[in-house]
Amino acid sequence: MYWKTQGLVLREVAYRDTDKLLTVLTRDRGKMTLKARGVRRSRSPMKAACQLLACSEFTVFEYRGMSTVNEAQTVELFPELRADLELLSLGTYFAQVAEVLSQEDDPNPELLSLTLNGLYALGKLHRPQLLVKGAFELRAACLAGYAPDLGECRICGNPEPDRFILTGGCLECAGCHSTDGVRLPVTPGILAAMRYVTDCPSSKLFSFQLQDASLRAFSGLAERYLSTQLERGFTTLDFYHSLFPAMDTGDEGHGLSRT
Repeated sequence: MYWKTQGLVLREVAYRDTDKLLTVLTRDRGKMTLKARGVRRSRSPMKAACQLLACSEFTVFEYRGMSTVNEAQTVELFPELRADLELLSLGTYFAQVAEVLSQEDDPNPELLSLTLNGLYALGKLHRPQLLVKGAFELRAACLAGYAPDLGECRICGNPEPDRFILTGGCLECAGCHSTDGVRLPVTPGILAAMRYVTDCPSSKLFSFQLQDASLRAFSGLAERYLSTQLERGFTTLDFYHSLFPAMDTGDEGHGLSRT
């Protein structure tokens, strides 16, 4: 039985002498494991289409319970990312997040579009890395069912509070201090960016702007919120951070900044 699907390669693992096992987020079948036979040979016609972060069209056949790639044609390879270690590491982080949030045989076209749009914004649109990273993380949290409540202070109802609670995903004023959860400071600009990211159309996700200090704080907040809600870290994110000086992710009373 043969069928076609389009998807993004989220992970590749060497298998036997010349094969690969690919984790692919497909548009119509969700996350899938595909075996690509002989693709590690230098002259394999499927070599480019079966590499990490390749968006490709796959012709697949089922054999002995294994989905095997028979043909593969590239749709987009994001060459700009492959030429820059920072961009490549950030794109690989996006892929790992997408792998964690996706399910086998459960289509998630919004997550696929978010990941592809994030890669496109980095490589083709040359949007600031921290802007794309923070917007991707916050929107990914929303798609995973952890959309934050950004309406008003949960205690006094102030529409412009200045603290964000990581565990609860809600807002407070500095003077409305509660004892549950880590609180991070948010400026009006950061709060506006968070509200924009959670509510805007997917096609406009990376169209906002923030000044450098606010952008660093926004990215740090989104990163910590996603990891807190998922209760896990990401090795790819650790590598991305290793390319930069340490990021200060201080809690109540401290900013979030990369020096």
